[in-house]
Amino acid sequence: MSSSRMRGRAATVAALAGSAVLLAAVPAFAHVTVQPDSAAKGSYSTVSFKVPCEEDNAYTSQVEVNFPTDHPIASVSIQPVPGWTAKVTTAKLTTPLKTDDGTVTTAVSKITWTGGKIAPGQFQQFPVSLGPLPDDAASLTFKALQTYSDGTVVRWIEIPQAGQPEPQNPAPTLKLTAAGAGSDAAPAAAGSPAAAPPADGKGASGTTSASVDSSDGTARALGVAGIVVGVIGVGFGVYGGRRRTAPAAASPATSTGGSPDGPSEGPSAPSA
Repeated sequence: MSSSRMRGRAATVAALAGSAVLLAAVPAFAHVTVQPDSAAKGSYSTVSFKVPCEEDNAYTSQVEVNFPTDHPIASVSIQPVPGWTAKVTTAKLTTPLKTDDGTVTTAVSKITWTGGKIAPGQFQQFPVSLGPLPDDAASLTFKALQTYSDGTVVRWIEIPQAGQPEPQNPAPTLKLTAAGAGSDAAPAAAGSPAAAPPADGKGASGTTSASVDSSDGTARALGVAGIVVGVIGVGFGVYGGRRRTAPAAASPATSTGGSPDGPSEGPSAPSA
């Protein structure tokens, strides 16, 4: 096999390998998450449940977030999200919680947001203020249900296990750190401060303000661009190999004294 063909095939293999690596680097679809993902034990913190729309032909019409029952949170309030109505469900505690403000006998068990739309390729954040966070737990798990306009329900309820691959539908998890550790312990909420929900749990109405997730979009765009570059590399490798072998095959008499692969392309001077 001629050296030009070997180089052409090598270029093809390298380009395909590069494309495969870049394709693998494209991130999987985003999950429902809690942000920031950590807060200090014993603190009052404002977090947001970030919900992306992963369907191509349906929008997200309802989001339900369930609060942990093994570590109930005494104080929970919501920040109104334009276009969405929030319903707060409470449950009676088997063991009342003692706080600085007195004994708490009921706690929020879940919050359900309805009435809005999260269009394909967009996400929405639902801010919640909660506390005091327990000081006897390493993390809090908030199982979530995401309902689409076509009736599909995605259950983000799988609990990640240490040392195991991430499950397909992991539940949003808030890691609890030592008191005062890190600056993510008490993040500020965007917009107006979180307020306790009214009796009917309804928030403000208006147009959904979901926006395109720039971080996910950028990563995917870079991955796609890398694949395109890899494909172009394949084309150049094959084309270059054929160009090098074509002169030798067409005019064998003129190849005497030169390279068996024919003259190379480009402005470089011929070999001595």
